[in-house]
Amino acid sequence: MRLYIRLFQYIKPYRRWLIGSVACAGIVSAMTASYAWLIKPVIDDVFIRKDEAMLIIVPAAIIIVSLLKGLSSYGQSYMMRYAGSWIIADLRKALYRQMLLLPVGYHTEQATGQLISRIIHDVEVMQNAVSTVVKDLFQQTLTLIGLVAVVLYQDWQLALFVVLGMPILTYPIVLIGKRLREIGRKGQERAGDLTNILQEALAGIRIVKAFGREDFEADRFNNRNVAYYKTVVKSVAIGEITSPLIETILSFAIGAVIWYGGSRVIADAMTPGTFFSFIAAASMMYAPIKSLSRANNQLQQAMAAAERVFSVLDLKNERQRDSGKALMPRLKGAVEFQSVSFVYSDAEAPALSGITLKAAPGDLVALVGSSGAGKTTLINLIPRFYEASSGQILMDGIPIQSVTLASLRAQIGIVSQEVVLFDESVRWNIAYGRPDASDAQIKAAAKAAYADAFIDKLPMGYDTLIEKGGANLSGGERQRLAIARALLKDPPILILDEATSALDTESEFIIRKALAGLMENRTTFVIAHRLSTIQRASCIYVIDQGRIAEQGRHDDLIQRDGLYRKVYRMQFKEIEDIAPREGLSVE
Repeated sequence: MRLYIRLFQYIKPYRRWLIGSVACAGIVSAMTASYAWLIKPVIDDVFIRKDEAMLIIVPAAIIIVSLLKGLSSYGQSYMMRYAGSWIIADLRKALYRQMLLLPVGYHTEQATGQLISRIIHDVEVMQNAVSTVVKDLFQQTLTLIGLVAVVLYQDWQLALFVVLGMPILTYPIVLIGKRLREIGRKGQERAGDLTNILQEALAGIRIVKAFGREDFEADRFNNRNVAYYKTVVKSVAIGEITSPLIETILSFAIGAVIWYGGSRVIADAMTPGTFFSFIAAASMMYAPIKSLSRANNQLQQAMAAAERVFSVLDLKNERQRDSGKALMPRLKGAVEFQSVSFVYSDAEAPALSGITLKAAPGDLVALVGSSGAGKTTLINLIPRFYEASSGQILMDGIPIQSVTLASLRAQIGIVSQEVVLFDESVRWNIAYGRPDASDAQIKAAAKAAYADAFIDKLPMGYDTLIEKGGANLSGGERQRLAIARALLKDPPILILDEATSALDTESEFIIRKALAGLMENRTTFVIAHRLSTIQRASCIYVIDQGRIAEQGRHDDLIQRDGLYRKVYRMQFKEIEDIAPREGLSVE
């Protein structure tokens, strides 16, 4: 019932269409029952009494009933499907928006395919319930009521044979419905697994081909596909047993009606017309009962999908969790960590412990350490992708938890290691953080990022569409667009996960110039991958097992026989030795 109430919240804006649909359903039901009722005058008045007036009235009545039923049936179907489609569109929009607002940690823990499946597959199952099942529930219920009214009117004693059989029909329908909901829930989960494997394999198609794993991925997909369709077949096997079960139960009721009704006609206690009208109405009950049982089966599967959808909608998103009330003013760029610790929800040991560091406005802070030391976790705390478990982070002396997420993130620019570009134009991608930017501002940012030269050579310049993942651009070109995007945002604080190791020498040289312009007059936190970065850093923090092991400038740290010197020799010394031999600069 809780799920029905939740769904009603989405139905509310379209209640006029639903009321109209119910009204049409009432007319359809009344006209269906009228067919059964008209059998009595056809037999008694036309065929037995041979009433010529009724010979004209009854056919005319049948034509009118048919027209009214046809028009009402169209109106009901159209209005219900119209409302149902918009209800599902609103639900899908709300679900997608909720997923965008959920914390980064949620997306890290959940498989992407499962999330896509909830938006596409689960909501599609619900759409069938809202537009088709609800239509059947209204129409067939009213039709059944109308037919029951006819049999009661014709002979209430005989009607007891039919009415008393209803509870016997209800029990298996309810029982089968519960079982179908359980199977439906499992089916939606397996559909999510299927979507996840598709998403992973297609997104990583280059790796699949490079390692010759096409057959392996095909088998992996097939295993999940078989598991999914086993659930579907199980659902069909249980769902389809409803119709023959209902038909068998109803056959006993109809047999009893013929036996008892026939004896009453022989005894002249009932006219043949009344009897056949009764039999017609009783027989016509089979169709709505069958439709209701099928609708119930589909509804239970839809409710399983609704449980999964509402489980996401019920999660507290970032804006609901956000304790910040004030707006962050334009920052100068001072950042301070005060005894900050962080523990991931699924981990026992903390990822960061007692981190204390300071960055003055305009400082370049380099984070150095082995993989898994906690560097990425540390920079993820700055824009509050994750909330610190203890301690606090200050910007210009303001605790970041005291300001709204939107105003905080508006002050931070990020150039990630993996450049994310959307399947839109070059102009659109540069202006992603500032959609109101003018054409002149976009071009100025591209020029500052040394991207204008290659953009002008593209087929349609700034209006050129970027292919999936930036496939029609080189790695260096993608990086320069990401830098242009950050420059246009003009943030006082910059987070930079450098990614130039995979670039050729010329591209790296251009990117380094672009990065130098980007970092100018900004407080920058860099996960250092290059020697030039750590040599120019205002302060280097060496992270080891979630703690700051050492801190200082490059020249000071290299003199100590500590962890930094060891990391330097492992990660940077080889570059320093090789570069002069290759005629390259390390600056």
